[in-house]
Formats: sequence, C-alpha cells, structure tokens
Amino acid sequence: MGDPKEEEDAQSRRYSSSPEPDQSAFKTRMMQFQYSAAADSPSPRRSSRISSRPSPSHTPSPASSARKKRPLATESLSHGTDELDETSDLDSPVTKGGAVTPKLKKRRSTTKERSAKDPYSPANNLVDSLRPGLTLVCIGLNPGLMTAATGHAYAHPSNRFWHLLHDSGVTPKKHIPAETRDLMDLYQIGNTNICERPTRSGDGLSKQELEEGAVVLDKKIATFRPEAVVIVGKGIWESLWLVKKGQKKFNDPNFHWGWQDEDMQIGRTMDAEGEVVWPGSKTFVATSTSGLAATLRPAEKLAIWKPLGDWMTLKRKEREASKLVSSD
Repeated sequence: MGDPKEEEDAQSRRYSSSPEPDQSAFKTRMMQFQYSAAADSPSPRRSSRISSRPSPSHTPSPASSARKKRPLATESLSHGTDELDETSDLDSPVTKGGAVTPKLKKRRSTTKERSAKDPYSPANNLVDSLRPGLTLVCIGLNPGLMTAATGHAYAHPSNRFWHLLHDSGVTPKKHIPAETRDLMDLYQIGNTNICERPTRSGDGLSKQELEEGAVVLDKKIATFRPEAVVIVGKGIWESLWLVKKGQKKFNDPNFHWGWQDEDMQIGRTMDAEGEVVWPGSKTFVATSTSGLAATLRPAEKLAIWKPLGDWMTLKRKEREASKLVSSD
C-alpha cells in the first residue's frame, strides 16, 4: 500500500485541476423559465367545461333552477270501458308502427260521470210520507239507489240524516231508515223529495228536472199544509230560490241557514189579486246529510240543525200539554 499522505496530495491536485462550472450559462438557461406578465402573452388554456361553470357567488334564478315538468296529454283516450283523464301524466311512450303514442295513466271516474251511467228510471220503492196535520216535512233532493231499492228514506249507511235528527232534538230517540213512515204517527214528521227519479248522486239530475220538481213540490206543500218544512241541503234551496225568483243563477247575498223570510216560505199561495191565501209552511234551510257532502264538519252541521231541534222539542211539549188538558 502507498503512503496515505501521498494519496491525499494527489487527490487534492486532481480536484483543483477540474474546470469550474460556467455560472453565466446557467443563469441564461434558467431565465427561459422565468414568469413574464406581458399583456400580449396568450392566456393559458382552460377546459370549456370549467369555464362555463358559474362562479361561486352566482345564484341561479328560480326559473332556471326549476325542474322541467313532463308534458301533459291533450286528448283523452278510451279503451273499452276504461276512462282516462285528459290531464293524466305521460308514462313511458309506446311505439307502434313507427309512431310514438303516449301512454296515459288511468283515473277514477267522477261521481257525475258515474251518475250519468245510471239507468234513467231505476225502480223507486220510496213513497211520500205526507198527510194533512203534520208538524214538519223533511224535503230531500231525490232518492239514492239504496233508498229507491229499500223504500226507506236516507237509507245509505254513510248518510247522517237519522243521526242529526236525534242529535239536534228533532226526534227524542234515534230511528232507523225502516221507520220512515212511523215518524208521521210518532212525531207528525213527514218526508218528500224535490225529484222522484233515483240517481247515484244529485249530479245525475238535469236542470230541467230540478225546475219542474220545485214547482211540483210547492204544490204538494200547499195541498197538505204542514206547519213547517226543512230543506235538507243548500243545493235544494238554490233550486227552489231560482224558481221563486225567476232567476237563472243563484245569487242571494242575504242567504243564511235556518228559518227563512215569510215571502220565501214553501207552499205560499196567492190569489188572482195578489192577496196571500196561505202564507206557506215555515221554512228552515239545513245542511245536506249526505256522506258525499263534506264541506262542513259534523259539529258545524249539528249547530245548524240545532235550532230546528229546539223548535220541534217545544212543539212536542205543547202537544203533550194539550193532551193532558183534554184528558182532564
């Protein structure tokens, strides 16, 4: 092995003899990568998708952010007995023969449409409960299908007529539809309708039927002359009002539930000179008791019927008192 001192001197001489790097060339090369903010320098490339995005501070308008709704069908289609709504939502389209036909969702038929399908003259087994000397006559619209079949007034289970009679005090106990005619003997309460033709609902009656029925009803009441009548439903009263007023559209700003004015009493009779022969029956307008009439809550209906019940309660007490006097 050689002398370590000599090897160290030789290595030192080798390093000192190597050329130094060119500093100026290095700086020139680095300046090529120096940032320049020149105005005419081309802008950096950006993705068109990124550039089209709104800035974070941009708030889209409600109209632009609203979801597009599916178009609605403009025609109703029928297939057999199935009925489709004219405004049903489009379902998946059906392609047939190269043409795209929108597939529509079925809807339930309306009550008026179902009424139109009813037989024009189904059997009606309901007869009027009328005779002279009655205290009250209940006036309905027309027999429903169940009422017509059974011959019992307000026979459908959803109808609240018998409940309201009892709860309001018109009758001291709750009765059932089969006891319709018994009310005449028990409390002098009768029953009739403005129209005799049965339908599924009142929508099945024509305007002409209602007008003709109003005239017939007025004559019935004038013939039997009950002390009072109750109109079971505002719609019935509107038909009677139109005939009495000779109007085509109901527009009574003074309409109110309960007892009506004397000049609007049902059965009012005038002679040729315009003199009142009979003032008519006291007329009380109450709510409909049909299960289809859900505009008012049960408590609201009962509140409207209650004054009639109070009047009937008073009449029963007077009748009982007169019986005691006559028995003495």
